Amino acid sequence: MPGKQIHLAAFFPGIGTTTVWSDPRSRSQIEFDSFLHLARTAERGKFDFFFLAEGLRLREHKGAIYDLDVAGRPESLTVLSALAAVTTRLGLAATVNSTFNEPYEVARRLASLDHLSDGRAAWNVVTSFDTFTGENFRRGGFLAESDRYTRAAEFLHTARELWDSWAADDLRADAAAGRFVAPGAGEFSHRGKHFDIAGRFNTPRPPQGHPVIIQAGDSPEGREFAAADADVIFSRYSRPEESRAFYRDVKGRLATHGRAPEDLTILPAVTYVLGDTTEEAHERAAELRRAQIGPQTALAYLEAVWGRDLSSYDPDGPLPAVEPDPESLLLKGHALFRTDRVATARQWRELAESRGLSIRELVTEVTGRQTFIGTAREVADAMDEFVQNDGSDGFVFTPHLTPGGLDELVDRVVPLLQEKGVYRTDYTGTTLRDHLGLKPPRTADTRETTS
Repeated sequence: MPGKQIHLAAFFPGIGTTTVWSDPRSRSQIEFDSFLHLARTAERGKFDFFFLAEGLRLREHKGAIYDLDVAGRPESLTVLSALAAVTTRLGLAATVNSTFNEPYEVARRLASLDHLSDGRAAWNVVTSFDTFTGENFRRGGFLAESDRYTRAAEFLHTARELWDSWAADDLRADAAAGRFVAPGAGEFSHRGKHFDIAGRFNTPRPPQGHPVIIQAGDSPEGREFAAADADVIFSRYSRPEESRAFYRDVKGRLATHGRAPEDLTILPAVTYVLGDTTEEAHERAAELRRAQIGPQTALAYLEAVWGRDLSSYDPDGPLPAVEPDPESLLLKGHALFRTDRVATARQWRELAESRGLSIRELVTEVTGRQTFIGTAREVADAMDEFVQNDGSDGFVFTPHLTPGGLDELVDRVVPLLQEKGVYRTDYTGTTLRDHLGLKPPRTADTRETTS
């Protein structure tokens, strides 16, 4: 008997240590053709959705633009609106920040995408913690970090109020007048801690009712926010034991919010490497990691933790004997290195000394390895086992190559999952909610009384 059905999504890479810029097959990270190729590959593979990140400021390293990131990428909702015209079933998910935006404009843009795509829009709700990003908005650190999730929750609730301000039959055709009329539609009034707005929302109710809500936070506040309000969690746990613990924790929080386990889909970010044999796959994976963590990347990561200029050190040599400077921040705009960097440095040193790792080998180790490595059959079996053992409900694949990095997965692994009966052979619905098996959304008023 087939087990749980596996959900798949595609993430367009660009930051971190995933992309291999040196690969001769690597193409533009900002031209529309790259987005188009990856989206069409995902749709050919019957993926649930295609996922774009958002950066509100170019990250900086030692006072200069961090040149290991993409610069100049188009705004996500604009790209997805263009993709809506050249795809038919693939969900379209955008990261949109709740700290430096306003509910009215975000609700309108997402409702518009949902209309343009006939019900395929999704919103990854994120927050910002730093004044560095806030400087772009003349706000600086206007919001205390402790308030970022309370603002996000109210932001989302307010957006839902706006979407719900139009009833399903509010937009009616007046044939005689040759126009649409909407008596009483769009009226709203919200009075809260973070938002005090009233007026009339000018975009009809989205086809899905509400776009699908994605959340990626991992703090206790983030997990609770997801359990109360998210449809999908974009998880960072891709190792089986950690994933199972995360899965149990978040799914266990749902009942207190009047929700069932199937109301929330958990998808960790993962990668893959295929080979014709197991040995070949592992050789390719080792080569890939060495390309992903080049000398410049290794030193940049170490400098981000140490808070010191380490450019004189050999990346293939041992860690520096000097201790970190906790007051100095050389990599700005990166959430990974804002916590206790002294403790992180201590852990890294212990790991390097216990295993005799160089700087580059250490950074390769702590930034993770490919999740699924093997033949197509081995990868399909490992993915299935991961989901059936409640490590997740599926996966968000981040390819190391743009834009062709998912081609092998779709051509060689997806057919084996379909053969197992754990993955769809075709779309059975038209909306992203259909793909994810989600019930119609509760209205804002209903959520308030049941949460």
